[in-house]
Amino acid sequence: MSGLKAIATAAFTASFVASPFVTAPFSGFREDQLPLPQIDPPVQPAGWAFSIWGLIYAWLVVSAVFGLWQRRDSSGWDAARPYLTGCLAIGTFWLAIANASAIWATVTIFIMAILAIAAATKAPGQDRWLFQAPVAILAGWLTAASFVSLGSTAAGYGLIADSTGWAWIAIIWALSGIIAANLPDQPYVAALAGAGIAIMVMVIVVLRRAPAPA
Repeated sequence: MSGLKAIATAAFTASFVASPFVTAPFSGFREDQLPLPQIDPPVQPAGWAFSIWGLIYAWLVVSAVFGLWQRRDSSGWDAARPYLTGCLAIGTFWLAIANASAIWATVTIFIMAILAIAAATKAPGQDRWLFQAPVAILAGWLTAASFVSLGSTAAGYGLIADSTGWAWIAIIWALSGIIAANLPDQPYVAALAGAGIAIMVMVIVVLRRAPAPA
């Protein structure tokens, strides 16, 4: 059993990184995937933002290789590996899932985000830049992407809000996470995030009260 977790992590890292080369590209849900088509919804980031995947893929590969080579039997690394492996295993098939079903894409990316967050929180302090950092970046992006998927899918089914409303919801949720992550150690960062939420809420109220154009 020794080293199997490291081997599994390396194997699924490889399959996760290779998946875009063997799966049809995904650039948002197609018109035929949602009852109310979401073409370039406000909640979806600009195309250039997705270039961060190059960094994520490269860093995960470096982490997996180092872990297999130097931390194969590390109990600290092993505590987080099952969560990371589960995330990467689902991620290997996520592009295919997203091209087939908006609902299942949303469900699975939330599961991936939860697993990645769990891996980041259980990562050891040792080798921070070779394990915790790349996993934390993966978790951060998946958290954002999961709400992009939720916003697009929910708006596509006419739930709660339109696409612009879901963009607001996603941003406010992200800032709430920043507040939670920085209290009580970084109160100034938390305060800035809180101020951002307050400003956005005021903007939403003003826009809703503004008379509709004739």
